Amino acid sequence: MTALTAADIIVRPVISEKSIDVSTLSDRNAKLGNKYTFAVHRDANKIQIKQAIEELYAKEKVTVVSVNVLTTQSKEKSRGTKRGRIKGWTTPWRKAIVTLAPGQKIEFFEGV
Repeated sequence: MTALTAADIIVRPVISEKSIDVSTLSDRNAKLGNKYTFAVHRDANKIQIKQAIEELYAKEKVTVVSVNVLTTQSKEKSRGTKRGRIKGWTTPWRKAIVTLAPGQKIEFFEGV
């Protein structure tokens, strides 16, 4: 396996209604907030994800407290075309829910 860089490990932030709601819970309850969701490389472990987040967001000086990782299963999808229905599968992907230290924020998510 080749060495993964921080940009390879963190694929993209997951911006959904649920992930934005979880990240803004810190305004209401300090114990529940400061959680950000990222799509990550399938071979990355929790330690690599923690180091990549701290490296990519070094400008904000974030400290990662914990990382929870889960792999989403592929789903069957179908679509209609001129030739009939085509069935296929989505690719499984991995996401990490990163908890930051109290009082810290990632500015990328603030404008969403």
